[in-house]
Amino acid sequence: MTDAIVTEARRWLGTPYRHQASVCGAGADCLGLVRGVWRARYGSEPETAPPYSMDWSEPQGEERLWAAALRHLTPVDTARPGDVLLFRMRAGAVAKHLGILSEDGAHPCFVHAYNGHGVIESTLTPPWARRVVARFSFPEQVT
Repeated sequence: MTDAIVTEARRWLGTPYRHQASVCGAGADCLGLVRGVWRARYGSEPETAPPYSMDWSEPQGEERLWAAALRHLTPVDTARPGDVLLFRMRAGAVAKHLGILSEDGAHPCFVHAYNGHGVIESTLTPPWARRVVARFSFPEQVT
């Protein structure tokens, strides 16, 4: 399963960044990438993503993205390729960025949609790794 998830995430590489979009090759944000990988794996999405602003729920201080991840993904202590990483972009802010681990070991990498860059594969450098606040695996199957 993990190879299929990484392969699907990499298929999105080069997709332009588009806020709230989730169409491979046309546009995606970080949530849109994860939603697209979910659809490729399971068919339909488990819930409709509500409209969201670029600041997510920062003004309210609500961890909405984390709560949604907990509803549909399985928390794990150690991420493996194919797992979803949740990032807090700055101390004290809500977690609002997602990526999919594509390589682990000595040279870890992740696929993510990043404003101004589109869907890219980045090295999970120490500054990125310090921002990871949760790790999740996709479920084996959905009911």
